[in-house]
Amino acid sequence: MALRMCFTSLTRPGLSVSLSPISIRGVSKRARVGSRVQEGRSWRVALKEAAFSPSRNATEKAFAVGQLAVGGGAVVGVGALCFYGLGMSARPGTLEMASLWPGYVKERVRSTYTHLLSSLAITAGSAIALSRSPGLLRSVTPRSPLGAIALVASVMGSTFLVMSLPYEGGASLKHLAWAGHSCLLGVVLCPLAGLGGTVLIRAAWTAAGITMATSLIAACAPSDAYMSMAAPLGAGLGLVAAASLGALFLPVGSALGSAVHVVSLYGGLLVFSWMLVSDTQRAVRQAETLAIHDPINSSMSLYMDIVNIFIRLSIIFRGGGGKRK
Repeated sequence: MALRMCFTSLTRPGLSVSLSPISIRGVSKRARVGSRVQEGRSWRVALKEAAFSPSRNATEKAFAVGQLAVGGGAVVGVGALCFYGLGMSARPGTLEMASLWPGYVKERVRSTYTHLLSSLAITAGSAIALSRSPGLLRSVTPRSPLGAIALVASVMGSTFLVMSLPYEGGASLKHLAWAGHSCLLGVVLCPLAGLGGTVLIRAAWTAAGITMATSLIAACAPSDAYMSMAAPLGAGLGLVAAASLGALFLPVGSALGSAVHVVSLYGGLLVFSWMLVSDTQRAVRQAETLAIHDPINSSMSLYMDIVNIFIRLSIIFRGGGGKRK
């Protein structure tokens, strides 16, 4: 309106008037503000589309980075195994010192791994039994992200309960809680039955191979070589936990969703594999030094590491590793 009035005045004969600078500045200012707002909106839309819209190229790149990270971790593990296994360390390894252990230390280590294998057997048995009953499988499978979070919270609560109870040697309340916790992990794993038996068998054998490899790395190294990794591994575990939570809400096909899933799957596989090395050395140290040894508590961290490795391998082998058909 202001520009049109000024133009009309200029066209009248015998009049010499100038355009109003205030009006022009007001209009140009509004134009600039409107342009910036539009530009800001376009950037927000572009970022949103880049982060949340499906992108096969972004997904493949993200998962390729994850695969390279796991491959790098495996190379470091092989290098560490060669270094310590060939005796290049200045200190003797745990395997060399095992011949000097007194009988009670050997019995403690044996009891720890007996409880570990028993936990895995109870979990596998309960998961198989639940998966063969479609009604029970539907009832225990989380139907929403909140249901999955509640199931994870119950697992954390049962873990705390088991580790807080005193160990009394024979059958006790702690053993009952330990068996219940193992069954609860079977409930967590039973939805994986939908991935197919071939995938789960392959994941189980691979998890067993990783467990043996990491145990060998821990056995060849000095008893405290990897215990100092607890702090960085704890930070990595926090990042993986946050990514796993975000993966419940973000689509895997988007750039942001792919990055979160990569951290949860491949980052988690890498973190839990190296945590298994550290926790193996910690379990041996506890058997050597603790006045009162609790084999259930010593096996719990090893057990959770192996379960988390198996879950991630199952999803990766099923096709959650970025190569979707």
